Amino acid sequence: MDILTFEQLRLVVIVYTSALVPLVLIPFLHLRKRIPSWVLPVYIATFIVCALGWEIWFNYGVAFGDSVVDRRASALTQRIPLHLNWILNSLADAGAICCGGLLLVWVANGRQVGVFRDWSWSVLWFLMLIFVAQNIIVELFLYHDQLSVGKSLSWAPLSPLGSWFNPVFFHFHERTVSLQSQIPWVIMTPLFYAGVLRCVRKKERPTA
Repeated sequence: MDILTFEQLRLVVIVYTSALVPLVLIPFLHLRKRIPSWVLPVYIATFIVCALGWEIWFNYGVAFGDSVVDRRASALTQRIPLHLNWILNSLADAGAICCGGLLLVWVANGRQVGVFRDWSWSVLWFLMLIFVAQNIIVELFLYHDQLSVGKSLSWAPLSPLGSWFNPVFFHFHERTVSLQSQIPWVIMTPLFYAGVLRCVRKKERPTA
């Protein structure tokens, strides 16, 4: 087995931690009734949307792209196997990022659950800021070698422009941030927020 560099080891730890901690914590808090009952179904639904929306496509290079195996060092594939990679990424998307984003919104709004009952443009833009900002950080400091210029990501339902129109926004220490990897989160934000509102209203609807 190939030896990991410190940066690769950091990536492996972050990937597994961000995927598995919410996977354990959210169901546990749900069973203990420490979080609203709608959080768990939102987490599960978000996992499915992220997986089908882009993670599976990017992972395998399904449509005109390179698989993750071709875009990263073999030492990483040995620790994060191809068929597990998209699952871990989708779990992290749903738990650490999306549910973490809900937590930040809740805290920023005085810890009032009512903030998720009605559409708010300020909440939408706050979520957009959280999702896109984290993705830029990931692209620059975690997956920069997998997303660098010359390594093609697949077309995906939530990345409809594919690699055919993928301008680079900026460079940072020879690393790049480009359009294609940001689009899924831009599209995901209103879908996720609308889904949360629908789920909250459904859970809080009085029964006959």
